[in-house]
Amino acid sequence: MKLPDLAELALRNLRESMLRNSLTTIGISVGVASLVAMLSLGIGLQQLFSRRLAKSGLFDTVLVTRRDQRGIGREEERNGPAPGESRVLDEAVRVEIERLPNVLEAYPDIRFRAELRFGDNPHSTTISALPASAKSNDAFDGMQGAFFSSDTAAEVILQKTFAEELLGKAHARGEEETSVADLAKPLLGRDLTMLYSQRVPSSIPASPSVAGAATDTDSDLLGATYSVVYREQRLKIVGIADLDPESMRGPNRAKVFLPLKLAENLHVMQPSDLAASGQPVYSSISVRVKNPGQIQLVEDAIKKMGFGTFSILDASRGLQQVFRVLYAFLGIFGSLALVVASIGIVNTLVMAILERRREIGIMKAVGASDGDVKKLFFAEAGAMGILGGAVGVVLGWSIGQVINFGTNVWLKRQSFPPEHFWAVPWWLVVLAILFSFVVSLVSGLYPAARAAQLDPVQALRYE
Repeated sequence: MKLPDLAELALRNLRESMLRNSLTTIGISVGVASLVAMLSLGIGLQQLFSRRLAKSGLFDTVLVTRRDQRGIGREEERNGPAPGESRVLDEAVRVEIERLPNVLEAYPDIRFRAELRFGDNPHSTTISALPASAKSNDAFDGMQGAFFSSDTAAEVILQKTFAEELLGKAHARGEEETSVADLAKPLLGRDLTMLYSQRVPSSIPASPSVAGAATDTDSDLLGATYSVVYREQRLKIVGIADLDPESMRGPNRAKVFLPLKLAENLHVMQPSDLAASGQPVYSSISVRVKNPGQIQLVEDAIKKMGFGTFSILDASRGLQQVFRVLYAFLGIFGSLALVVASIGIVNTLVMAILERRREIGIMKAVGASDGDVKKLFFAEAGAMGILGGAVGVVLGWSIGQVINFGTNVWLKRQSFPPEHFWAVPWWLVVLAILFSFVVSLVSGLYPAARAAQLDPVQALRYE
């Protein structure tokens, strides 16, 4: 039997039992819609997670530390010099790393404790320096005010919780939080006074070059290599950030942020300076890579220099495995409805055999082979599978859009930005329709075999 004749005959047979075949096709559509909705949710969540990490700068950033620092894994211990021979992270090392291929920038992690005076009240907190590239960090998307006007501007950005502390509006658990807009009104444009410890080489006389600074030289404690001078620096509040740019640093995260070049020019005393006798030493260096796909190459190059590295790529390998398991579970549960629909295909085709015994008998009497009869039933099952799969994909996509819309309405009422939780890539569309087609063919195995085994003489006598 030729393919055009087979297709025409199969479609004619499907039209004759329109209601029953339509209900069976709807069952397939519901099964495919369930599968697509489940998998698109998992894909959407993974893409949402990836977008968040990419925008936060974590996917293209490598953290460099000395190998003798705690938190470095065994892999670094097997490469490069022994921990005791590891070089210090000074300015020369930073420049060397920045010149590596595929590196966009390398900047030091300048972090220190200082006292900030707002009005007559002192507040002690951790301060961190940010490069100009941090402006694209998603933590500053909903910020009130503006980012630093330049790398050397005497400006400061406050995290929301520290802004509440300055205004004395720290809320108790269960109370309604103060909005960032309410915090920004009395703070933006106001000045803070920062009291900090400055590192001054002992060969240079320590003098209070900053207006209002008090000096206190302690060269004996530090081996007469440099002095510690207490300085004051006036800072203008230019922004209030709602989210925490350093939420992944745990208890060591900063609540106040300065421009990177300004912090470098202040020569702030840091804990790592206590072990140094020359240039400032950094506790860590953050390295931004031109392309996230090149992170492994950059990490390998830095490890050969004798330093330890960490990137979100190292942690995301386990997360990718979690998403694969999630896909498997969502696919299994989504396929259950399709399995139920396949039973409907078997039932529909078996009933068709009973109704078309005479037709099958005549076909075989005029020369149709068992294979031709099987092909006819396979064609009918496959047609229902393809049609049901296509309708199911559209239905699954529609379900995702409706749920995504409803979720964003709820997020908007909770003052959260909208998100896209569902994603239906082209490969999922093709896979869903193909899977529906294969399941339909498998479901047609038994009815096709049963129809092919009919004796034409018995079939005609039955009529």
